[in-house]
Amino acid sequence: MSNNPTAFDIDLASGIAAFESKQFTRAAQLLSPLAEQGNAEAQYRMAIMAQNGLGMHPNPLMAYSYMKKAAEAGLGLAQHGLAFMYMTGECAEQNPAKAIEWFKKAADQGMVGSLTTLAMMYEQGYGVPQDFEEARRLYRLAGFDDC
Repeated sequence: MSNNPTAFDIDLASGIAAFESKQFTRAAQLLSPLAEQGNAEAQYRMAIMAQNGLGMHPNPLMAYSYMKKAAEAGLGLAQHGLAFMYMTGECAEQNPAKAIEWFKKAADQGMVGSLTTLAMMYEQGYGVPQDFEEARRLYRLAGFDDC
């Protein structure tokens, strides 16, 4: 592997920097081609921008498509984002079972927010049979000691 960054690497780094500094129009210009080429980091950020109308008009279909691709590529943040879409019905048809599936994948990657949301879903019996023991176990895994 060479130490010379490629144009792809530079565009990705610049696009992420633009996203982080809330220059969403610039971020979309830089990240859109990379997302189309299958880069999960670019897809995730494009999904966030499309979902929330940042630097572009809100586009729920694009948001879902990019979030799903990035989640399937194994990006934990995208797995959490896709699960949330399924849980709330935002940008996707509400589907608690699919939400559980994707929250579990994200939780397996150490996403604390996914563990916490899973615990809440078990506690409330949302999408799964109500299970207080499982909820407590997940809360403890997420770092809550008093459960």
